[in-house]
Amino acid sequence: MNEFVTERIAKIREIMQRESLGAFVFPSTDPHNSEYVCDHWKGREWISGFNGSAGTAVVTMHSAALWTDSRYFLAAAEQLKGTEFQLMKLKVEGTPTIAEWIGSELQGGGLTEVGLDGMVNSYAFVQQLTADLRHQGGLTLRTNLDPLALAWADRPALPANKVEIQPLEYAGEDTRSKLQRLRKALRSRHADGMLVAALDDIAWLLNLRGTDVHCNPVFVSYLLVSTNRVTLYINKEKLTAEVVAYLQAQGVETDDYSRVSAGLKDYGEYNILIDPQATNYTLTKLVKCPEVVHAPSPVPEMKCVKNPTEISGFRNAMLRDGIAMVQFLRWLPSAVAAGGQTELSVDRMLTSLRRSQPLFRDISFDTIAAYQEHGAIVHYEATPATDVPLRPEGFLLLDSGAQYQDGTTDITRTIPLGPLTDEQRHIYTLVLKGHIRLELAKFPDGATGTQIDALAREAMWREGLNYLHGTGHGVGSYLCVHEGPHQIRMEYMPTPLRSGMTVTDEPGIYLAGRFGVRIENTLLITDYKETEFGRFLQLEPLTLCPISTAPIDRRLLLQEEIDWLNSYHRMVNEQLSPYLSADEKAWLDEATRAI
Repeated sequence: MNEFVTERIAKIREIMQRESLGAFVFPSTDPHNSEYVCDHWKGREWISGFNGSAGTAVVTMHSAALWTDSRYFLAAAEQLKGTEFQLMKLKVEGTPTIAEWIGSELQGGGLTEVGLDGMVNSYAFVQQLTADLRHQGGLTLRTNLDPLALAWADRPALPANKVEIQPLEYAGEDTRSKLQRLRKALRSRHADGMLVAALDDIAWLLNLRGTDVHCNPVFVSYLLVSTNRVTLYINKEKLTAEVVAYLQAQGVETDDYSRVSAGLKDYGEYNILIDPQATNYTLTKLVKCPEVVHAPSPVPEMKCVKNPTEISGFRNAMLRDGIAMVQFLRWLPSAVAAGGQTELSVDRMLTSLRRSQPLFRDISFDTIAAYQEHGAIVHYEATPATDVPLRPEGFLLLDSGAQYQDGTTDITRTIPLGPLTDEQRHIYTLVLKGHIRLELAKFPDGATGTQIDALAREAMWREGLNYLHGTGHGVGSYLCVHEGPHQIRMEYMPTPLRSGMTVTDEPGIYLAGRFGVRIENTLLITDYKETEFGRFLQLEPLTLCPISTAPIDRRLLLQEEIDWLNSYHRMVNEQLSPYLSADEKAWLDEATRAI
């Protein structure tokens, strides 16, 4: 039994009993609906022990459950052992919704009120849950209680890290210009202003970066934009004199983070745009102006199309990242053969090689270094308790990336460390085939990620194989490694794909208890051609790193797929070779030799 989780649940239940609550909901998010959050808001992890980036925990007086997606099924099952929490697998047939489960658990128990903290749940989520609970026998929702403030004795404080200016030589557009474009977009939506709540949107608009969230160069704040004023709500201890002067020059006022509520109450325009997916429920309900325009924020669509400076920065960052990857891949086989290497030690080695590159700031997410059966855990993260030695056989799945000041990288390679089984070769080639089919895609301007997702899956579908995560996501420009609003995935994603967007290509197959394979490049969407049927787009690989050819079963690849791989490897060799030592170049020549 996990005694820490048991004690924490007991504390929460004491508060629930005092407040006459039948259940309490703990999301993964913060007041800004972030995917990754600073330690202060890791309440779901605190109550459940599950540390994945996505999931919702619910505690009743006699039971507990946690919902998460397919990326974390295996990891969550392991981390929830010894606790009351039962795992609820999202999008798996037979899994009840949160409201359905709460309804069944509270049936006949006398308590009909469910609690959640309105500051860390989006307006859209609260509205939907309210409606869903109403259908479960008239259950009601209370949003004005944060039990963590009472039960979490050693809760981390909000970070006080300093904010830094992202120079124009890397940003490519000044803040005044971005705000002007934002106001134009707001007018097209018949809005006088908006509350920008997403941390990466604020960082991009203001050309500022921070270190408040692990691996994500953002800072805790809100930005209130109106017709003639812009106010940044932030703890002022985070602002240096240089940043204050910079903001003043850009026409941006500052106020304390805690005063955003007062700012919304005093907002003087006729209407305001509130993104119900990005803005929390509590702040949304504080708005007092005559009209609220509930609509998606225009900032993500502005941010995801990179300007020429940002694109140049990506290319430079990928070059330096590719150098580090080649150095690592050349070192790895002999290091494993010599013995003593583990998942954690190779993670440290790769990070040290990246750290030696100019403009390195941080990793872009916690490295997934997953050997053999650990590779079947989609978002596996080695710990001292799970770390295993690497042997000169089988697969190492290595998903990693870095934050450079001019760009963010995200790459996955599945690396053979020695002899492989026929099954491993077959699965590897199917994944590679899917990866290449997507990179070969040509599609109309404005097509969505959903419409091209099947290209990466079709070959594996023929064999009854699939993966449940998305095929691709946007990547920020020295910002969050997961950036929307566009994605490539099976579920309908309405955001059109446009030239200038970055997106990953990362199909995979995962065989529980055996191994996993994933191959990922970061791509740039570019113009292909214009015909009488309109404008067409294509995908250009930004990532510069060999893809292992040793595991390939050539019988499964079409000639155009072999041609793509050989062409990609020629490009990788041409771009990286000038920056490598003679030994490194010799290794790269062999790794990129045509098949």
